[in-house]
Amino acid sequence: MNERAALARFEERPRELRRGAILLRENDPQSELFILQRGMAMSYVLLDDGSRQILRFLYAGDMLAVSALVYRDSPETVVALTDCTVCPFDRAAMTALVTDHPRLSAIIMVMNQMEKVALTDRLAALGRTSAKARIAALLIEMRNRMRLRDQALGNSFTLGLTQEEIGDATGLTAVHVNRMLRQLEEDGLIRREAGRVTLLNEVQLAHAANYIDRFDGLDLRWLPPAR
Repeated sequence: MNERAALARFEERPRELRRGAILLRENDPQSELFILQRGMAMSYVLLDDGSRQILRFLYAGDMLAVSALVYRDSPETVVALTDCTVCPFDRAAMTALVTDHPRLSAIIMVMNQMEKVALTDRLAALGRTSAKARIAALLIEMRNRMRLRDQALGNSFTLGLTQEEIGDATGLTAVHVNRMLRQLEEDGLIRREAGRVTLLNEVQLAHAANYIDRFDGLDLRWLPPAR
């Protein structure tokens, strides 16, 4: 079986999720992994004071609940931000992939390392950068993730998040998020219209965000050739 066919087996049982549906709940038993085939989701944890910290925004093509490979219970809640299609598969399918297609398992490891670095950048931003920088970095990151799936995507995209959700991802209140978005507009860095955001001056926006493009420094020459 070639690599494309092996990956296609992960998507043989599509399941529809409505916007707002919870796929996994924090601390509940987990036994399956998922491919997000369509739509957008997010993962979060609840803190002791009842507040929510959003960890990741998830896009079509992402693998969800990879922690099921090492943990019995889910360390996070995963919820659909839009209507979604997810495709569940069990650990045995991953065992077969690792055994029969080591190059694909290496690529999955690469993707998990990239996710780790993205979370490291987010953690550093929460502790060391201004509210304006956090919002700017999130906007650039979202556009770049969307562009991975749609190479024709320019500098305008549908945000698809409430100001509360942006706040839960950046450690800010919804009021503060609104203030920072207006400030970015007044600075001529973005434009908001009908739920869409346009990055007007990406160079200055990246400078304001202290943004590092982690895709620019990838070195994957060590990966074995496709079979």
